[in-house]
Amino acid sequence: MSEVRVRFAPSPTGSLHVGGARTAIYNWAFARRHQGKFILRIEDTDPERSTVQNTEQIMRSLTWLGLDWDEGPGVGGEAGPYLQTERYDLYRSYLQLLKVEDSIYPCFCTAEELAERRQVAAESAAGPSGYDRCCRDISKEEATYRIENLEPHTWRLKLRLNQEPVVFQDAVYGEISVPYQQMDDFILVRSDGSPTYNFACVVDDLAMGITHVIRGDDHLSNTPKQILIYAALQKDPPVFAHLSMILGADGARLSKRHGATSVEAYRDAGYLPEALMNYLSLLGWSLDGETTLIDPQKLCENFSLQRVSRNPAVFDPDKLDWINASYIKQMGARAFIDALSPWLAEAGLAREGHSATPETVMTSIANNRAWYEAIYNLIAERIKTLAEAPPMISYLFSGDSVELDSSSVSKCLQLDGIAAVLEKACSTLADSALDWDHQSIETVLRQLPEQLGIKAKTLFQAIRVAICGNMVSPPLFESIELIGRQNTLERLRLAQSVAIAELPNN
Repeated sequence: MSEVRVRFAPSPTGSLHVGGARTAIYNWAFARRHQGKFILRIEDTDPERSTVQNTEQIMRSLTWLGLDWDEGPGVGGEAGPYLQTERYDLYRSYLQLLKVEDSIYPCFCTAEELAERRQVAAESAAGPSGYDRCCRDISKEEATYRIENLEPHTWRLKLRLNQEPVVFQDAVYGEISVPYQQMDDFILVRSDGSPTYNFACVVDDLAMGITHVIRGDDHLSNTPKQILIYAALQKDPPVFAHLSMILGADGARLSKRHGATSVEAYRDAGYLPEALMNYLSLLGWSLDGETTLIDPQKLCENFSLQRVSRNPAVFDPDKLDWINASYIKQMGARAFIDALSPWLAEAGLAREGHSATPETVMTSIANNRAWYEAIYNLIAERIKTLAEAPPMISYLFSGDSVELDSSSVSKCLQLDGIAAVLEKACSTLADSALDWDHQSIETVLRQLPEQLGIKAKTLFQAIRVAICGNMVSPPLFESIELIGRQNTLERLRLAQSVAIAELPNN
């Protein structure tokens, strides 16, 4: 096999959605598996919808996912430029080749005339049909005269009237045959001089030496037309591999109504790039039918088109959550805090207090790495996404006081004798001889229920509410260690005053 060259060619008319991201992942993994080249090409020929901002967003999303391209915007390459709007001279040169071969002809039909003839055909006994080729037999002299007089015209591919079916081997779907009756002399260049999708796509793939076209099956209907363009240019087409669509749980094509669909929406929801790549890679491909966690390296080492399924994949948010949670559990404290840092900065959570700015949060993390990394073991088993972490751990950052949940107060602090219990806990932890680590803290506090003649649950629920603000929180003793002695004592004293104030007879 010659060098594998694949491309991902999005239109910058919106955000990069998960379907497009999966296509990019498969192309990237295929190129890496075969030590080939992964090319990013921006198909920005829709002037009304294509924007620089969307192009930047697509590149940002690919980079976040960890997909690096060997040629393309920001990287360059010998086959550039990599924006279609900068390749019009190339399209004109290929159009000229087709003129020389008499493989195309100008069509002077207006849009209104075409619409009228389609309507007549639709109402006839024969039913709808394609273009009726009315301009195909115009003499070259007449065509030249009309063009020189600036009469608007398109350029159409001149198909053989006895065209055989277009047959090709799809690397996913197998042999596909399309009868010639389903195709007409379709347009290659519009009246404004811009290339149609199929013409620009073929020219670009030829010029860039693309060996495999891996794309969504919504392009299956374009493939026969593109093969005919290759034939007119006397070039062999690449290998085609079409990917089945991604469906929502209701069986409909995945859309915004099923939830977030853009890559950046999942990023902003707290998913890890490796986890999202892992999940998307499984939407139509599998390693062995059993393995679920597949890191980028394993994906690149094992990806093959032979294991891509023809059946539509169903997007399962619960499975994505499970995979993301699994990555969090195995990523380690350092990597976790690096990933969580932007979330802490956005929430203003710094060890020094709640009013921190994003800049001071980042400084605090740099200066207190061990303290922040200790948070990992508190919550790694309890969260599915990074977004869940800040509200779960905000109590660690609230200094000498914490907001008390009213329901937890009524259940755990509005009890006779709780104030005295909290006072005892406070005096125990205030002992300067006590080493301030969670093991020592747990040891002395677990002695109190027997000393006070109360249930352990009663004691520790009251302390948990005092320290964390509610009855449900990450591990208590580790939390007390991180909060620090002085802040812990102040929170216990505050809860003690609340307990006294909330007694029914006060």
